[in-house]
Amino acid sequence: MLPELLVPLGLLIVVAKLFEGALGRLGLNSIIAYVLTGILLGPVLNWVTPNDELQLFLGLGIFVLFFNIGFDEIDVRGFVSIIGGRYFAAAIISVAISTTVALSVTSDIFGLSFSLNLPITDALALAGVLSLSSLGLVAKVLSDSGQLRESIGLRIFAVVLIAEIMTLLVVGFTVGEQAQTADAAAAVGLIAQIVGFVLVAWLLSTRVLPTAIALLQRIFNVPQLSFGLLLGGLFLMVVGAERMGLHGTIGALLFGAALSGLPEQVRGDIMPGLRSASEGLFVPLFFASAGLYFDLSFLDLPASTIAALVIIPLAGKFAGAFIGAYLVRIDAPLTLATGLMAKGVAEVGFLLVMLERGVIGADVFSMLVLVMFGYMLLIPPLITASVEHARATGAPATPLSMPPSFARYALAGVQASSLLDATRMFPGPEVPIEEFLENWTVPGHTDYVVVSDGEAVGIVSAARLKRVRRRTRASTPLHKVMRPCPMEARPDEPISDVLERMAKYAVNVTPVVDGPDGEFRGTIVTHDVIDLLALMEEIRPQPDRVHRGQGSADGTDSVSDPA
Repeated sequence: MLPELLVPLGLLIVVAKLFEGALGRLGLNSIIAYVLTGILLGPVLNWVTPNDELQLFLGLGIFVLFFNIGFDEIDVRGFVSIIGGRYFAAAIISVAISTTVALSVTSDIFGLSFSLNLPITDALALAGVLSLSSLGLVAKVLSDSGQLRESIGLRIFAVVLIAEIMTLLVVGFTVGEQAQTADAAAAVGLIAQIVGFVLVAWLLSTRVLPTAIALLQRIFNVPQLSFGLLLGGLFLMVVGAERMGLHGTIGALLFGAALSGLPEQVRGDIMPGLRSASEGLFVPLFFASAGLYFDLSFLDLPASTIAALVIIPLAGKFAGAFIGAYLVRIDAPLTLATGLMAKGVAEVGFLLVMLERGVIGADVFSMLVLVMFGYMLLIPPLITASVEHARATGAPATPLSMPPSFARYALAGVQASSLLDATRMFPGPEVPIEEFLENWTVPGHTDYVVVSDGEAVGIVSAARLKRVRRRTRASTPLHKVMRPCPMEARPDEPISDVLERMAKYAVNVTPVVDGPDGEFRGTIVTHDVIDLLALMEEIRPQPDRVHRGQGSADGTDSVSDPA
């Protein structure tokens, strides 16, 4: 029995990784290589068939896949921090419009002849898949083209982050074994589940799991302890979700999202093992299994249904994204809409789940896998061209805040010392509020560090100070209204860790201390991070110009990278 299982597994793994390398040279997505592996070894050569034993092992891949999506792409702190803003409104409008338009194809609520006529819950799940955006793909495209650190790159990142989280939650809570009803109580229950998911993920990611894992690492000296905890915890969360009547992918998503707040230093210690197991084994096998189910039965679908599956969700998604950005007056709505069109691994993952549960047949599954391939091939160059056009016609103004996860993509390897401002003057605790508001406030800054005798003694909020009665401002010193510093940073910390904690404590400034006595060195302000990104983008072309002999008077061949 064991050889019969190991032979197809070995073939799938070897061929999938070889295809990944070969197609990667052509610039093709690794997911395409994995699915093509399954198609070649399954329907074409008939060397591998998805029997029960093989499918049990392959099924583990989907939970590892959705854990990675939750860990890498669901930034709960960033999501919560920008609720209510323009980006949030644009993303919600986009998701609402695109999902509603996709429902015209997946359900019969509009009475269209080409629709799939799925029950409402299944129809909503499939509509959500067709409306989903991929933050991971967007970040990779922008990073590879050097556009992630631009203002427009940050704007696209923020909108796609919100849209992906909202759509993932809708799909995750409808793809499971839910009641097939469409009454108001079911809708309220779905919304309550989604809100509860976000709250639990936020609590776990900010208060529980990062602290617990870091503590266990210090207490126990066991090789790969954290890796074992992560893998075991993942499977337990999957079982818990299944017993609650949800699909196990929601448990995997929640666990990944809850761990997304781990400090970068801890992530660097514990993630290589899980990442290797995921990218070298589980994920290739999972997507190869999708290829095993692919066939040409979609050609028997009515031509109107095929056209509707391709065109209507595409048009609805683009229209919703453009309308959302335009209505809330975000610059470059066409560019933001193009960014929201990106699709990646989650869509194919959900389609395979729906196929295995009998929600869709092999014909619709195969048709939509081809559609997703089209998105993966065509959208990345369109995003790059759209951002280039927006930059050429005048880049939008730099935003005042960023999701914490953005720093993990755009500022990888940058330490807190790179952002340290040791030259700024800091008010003392005896400075009157009126004098502070007149002489110390700076545009774009909302929080300020108060320093006494070379020590950071507290933080004051300009908004809070302005609420103090005018007649008492001249006689009220800052120490009467300041609060203790909720956090401190060290010069050698990754800047992404610092920004994560700043988001956790809802401040945009933190003191930086060094040495055993915690000597005050200066501050880091969120706005300065944005300024650094703008500076890095401004000087990014310099090495290229110098290399071509256009940028240096002394004829040198290279310039050090300031990042």
